[in-house]
Amino acid sequence: MNAPRTFRIAVPDAILDRIRTRVADYRWHEMPDDGGWAYGTNLDYLKELCAYWVETFDWRERETALNRFSHFVAPVDGIDIHFIREPGSGTAPMPLVISHGWPGSVVEFREIIEPLAHPERFGGDPDDAFEVIAPSLPGFGFSGRPPRPMGPRGMARLFDRLMTGVLGHDRYIAQGGDWGGAISSWLGYEHAPACRAIHLNIMTMRHPDGPRGAEEEAWAERFEREQALEEGYRTQQATKPQTLSYAMMDSPVGVAAWIVEKFNSWSDTRGDDVESVYTKDELLTNIMVYLVTGTFNTASWVYYGRREEGGRVLSPEGRRVEVPTGCALFPAELLAWPPRSYVERVYNVTRWTEMPRGGHFAAMEQPELFVEDVRAFARSLR
Repeated sequence: MNAPRTFRIAVPDAILDRIRTRVADYRWHEMPDDGGWAYGTNLDYLKELCAYWVETFDWRERETALNRFSHFVAPVDGIDIHFIREPGSGTAPMPLVISHGWPGSVVEFREIIEPLAHPERFGGDPDDAFEVIAPSLPGFGFSGRPPRPMGPRGMARLFDRLMTGVLGHDRYIAQGGDWGGAISSWLGYEHAPACRAIHLNIMTMRHPDGPRGAEEEAWAERFEREQALEEGYRTQQATKPQTLSYAMMDSPVGVAAWIVEKFNSWSDTRGDDVESVYTKDELLTNIMVYLVTGTFNTASWVYYGRREEGGRVLSPEGRRVEVPTGCALFPAELLAWPPRSYVERVYNVTRWTEMPRGGHFAAMEQPELFVEDVRAFARSLR
């Protein structure tokens, strides 16, 4: 395989100017009088965010902060995969590939990469260090796109090739939330023993036999009820993503609305105050990754790809992930975790942590809790 080449984020001024102009010129419309966030992204908040975007937000400042990490691009099976690589401290840092999801990006990991790689800088033990590899998913951000939709199983194959064939690791562990949770699951299921363990902050996979017993059945009923109003975007992106793309690729405000709604409803906010968890700069930096790379369309393909791969069921025969699996349960997670009895039919659970706070974007919301749980899980493997 070809060696990785260094990469630096450097967005042309013309792209930034076009985005700013499109936001400034947006023609606002209405929302129901009793709207709030109930019908989708709150109009008043989006106006406030967009005003900040035009008048105050500084992409160059955020770009510089991201470029403090070492970025690379490597071709893997014909697709250029972008990744951040932070070599760890100590004598034997453990290789760790950490995967984001939708509508996230590697921006989610800004506060966890250095503590994971260099714990001694934060009062920790250098023996807990990781070599952190944080790729952009194929079709997302600074990675190239697949020629057609690819789901998490295919992405796991690429990431295993990245870790073993490109970076030369015989063994590594994988961590993920959102689509990263599914990717990590497939890494543990199909790419052991190279993938020696996985750590998840979401459970997206399912057992073919369904729930057993009253507790699991109650969870399944509650899950379906809670997800009823979240299915719209999934259905669109899993069936007709190209139709959606024509509006989104032309409207930075549309992309912002589509993404901010998820950061509000999927996070452990106080009421509907998305800024009780994130700053405007954090929200806009993640949104801008989609815009400056023009990847809203190709990022949405992963939903179509998973449907073609067979959906959420890991193994129709009921086999499970046998590598050690750590589970970090953040209470405001969008996809509520099943009872442990169910999870253990899908994974070899060796660590189970019920967190006191946090939601879907755990690495951004609660970086210290997140880092400590990954460290503690890895200690059991050393």
